[in-house]
Amino acid sequence: MKLAAFSFGSVEIDGVSYDYDLVIDRGAIRKRRKKPSKQFRAEFGHTPLSVAEKIPWKCRQLVIGTGAYGALPVMEDVRREARRRKIRIVELPTEKAIAVLNKNPSDTNAVLHVTC
Repeated sequence: MKLAAFSFGSVEIDGVSYDYDLVIDRGAIRKRRKKPSKQFRAEFGHTPLSVAEKIPWKCRQLVIGTGAYGALPVMEDVRREARRRKIRIVELPTEKAIAVLNKNPSDTNAVLHVTC
């Protein structure tokens, strides 16, 4: 899997452009379903990443791309659940998260925010 061409609002993976948040789960790509986290929007001013979402936990490392400007809030319950599962979390602006994924994709899943 080759991630490339990130710009505000889209990311290109294997030649296909996606203009929405993505979840990469053991090589499979799907749209991030953030509806379960919308209940926390008022608290953060932005829909955060929470454990209410379907997070791809079957990995050793979870890369979270926090957007072009790093604005995606990650709730503490996500970090706590990762520690419980002994999963390393890497939170970076999406462009840097993509670089990490391209260098070390083995046993790594991801949640990528493509806007702010």
